[in-house]
Amino acid sequence: MVTALIHSRLDPAGVSIRRAIDYLIGQEGEAAWPLLQDGWLFHEVDGRLIHEEDLDEKVQADRIIFLSRHTSVNPEPVLTVHVTGNFGEAAYGGAPDELPAADPGMMQAVLRNLMLYAPNGYRAGYEITHHGPTDLTTPSFFVEIGSTEKEWHDTDAAEAVARSVLSAVPGAFLPLIGFGGTHYAVRQTVIASETRGAFGHIAHSREAGGMTADRVGRMAAMTGAVAGYIDKKALSAMEYDLIAGLCGELQLPLVTEGMLHEMGSVPWKTWSRATALASEIAAASLLKNHGMERDCALSVVRINEELLTEALRVGKEEFITALDTITPCFRITKGGAVALPAFIGYHEEEAQLASDLITLCVQQITKHSHAVVEGDRLIISRERFDPEKARKLGVPAGPLFGRLASGQAVNVGERVILADMVTTHVLQEITIPGLERIT
Repeated sequence: MVTALIHSRLDPAGVSIRRAIDYLIGQEGEAAWPLLQDGWLFHEVDGRLIHEEDLDEKVQADRIIFLSRHTSVNPEPVLTVHVTGNFGEAAYGGAPDELPAADPGMMQAVLRNLMLYAPNGYRAGYEITHHGPTDLTTPSFFVEIGSTEKEWHDTDAAEAVARSVLSAVPGAFLPLIGFGGTHYAVRQTVIASETRGAFGHIAHSREAGGMTADRVGRMAAMTGAVAGYIDKKALSAMEYDLIAGLCGELQLPLVTEGMLHEMGSVPWKTWSRATALASEIAAASLLKNHGMERDCALSVVRINEELLTEALRVGKEEFITALDTITPCFRITKGGAVALPAFIGYHEEEAQLASDLITLCVQQITKHSHAVVEGDRLIISRERFDPEKARKLGVPAGPLFGRLASGQAVNVGERVILADMVTTHVLQEITIPGLERIT
């Protein structure tokens, strides 16, 4: 893949980055830099980059990276990346309502490097989609130094950008489009730094109300996006509903930051199959990942609801943590329920997952309760406060009931009432076919 590195001789930051790239190549050689292994070229222009047209024909490359300066009405030292394009009028180059091809994976790789190499005092992040050129069909993006003459001439900043570009290697990224946020797309920056989510086109909050199916569709097509992300806190409820509805109309799934963290390294197709299965089990449910990471046919494993309820009752957090130690699976949650009695796992490991889940539940219950396994039955013996016994012993309803229920003794007149005196023994039996063999 041939990469064209383009700068303007009028742009002090672009010239500084170009010089830093020349220096690093001279110091360490072309072989040291991943970007250069598949071919590269420099291209210098006389005018401003935002007004350049027909660059695809001029440079004949597979990827274009613009080396540039960044300016801001609120200047601060920043290193940024962004895709070009206009959602409305073309105030700063390009054509109105035109979006070029994005390069989300490479842009994420450069962004992460900028965060790694940024000099002290500099912040690294995305910018939203803005300015020209907009007629590019070759994947492209800007990498910039901002925001004043001081930073544009900063050789440390230039070398940081040069190193970030030269050493960038896209990972197993998930191409996304984004909606909402300020010019610096803060939430999208965090997502790209912590998850596989890699953004192409990002629309500022001010663009939300003007979104159409055509515009969202072009954002997705020019990014190669498999899903969209909405910064919900940055939009009004009406704007959120508009964009969510347009994505639904285009059959473009929406992801949340939490989903992207849960997904981990799970392939997108596998995650999509899992979410579809979870939706069949319970609408509006969510997935929690416990060790799932590869592409494979999936199966739903259902366990006895009473068994799971009891295991969670005696130690919810302990049970959830222990799920990471058994056969990989997705836990399905909804509302206040931290686990529904159905789990999703690899089809080839279905039997093992079922056995592991039952064993884990039984171990959890027997650890914290008086319980024994007899054949296919799990028999749980527990002591429970009996209000009727307490009343017969003259204990008035109210705070004294609470103290007795918690195991404390209480005084009624001159008589001491012990918790054992108002306790009833209850047996609970849960039948699990094959339990004795499993455990």
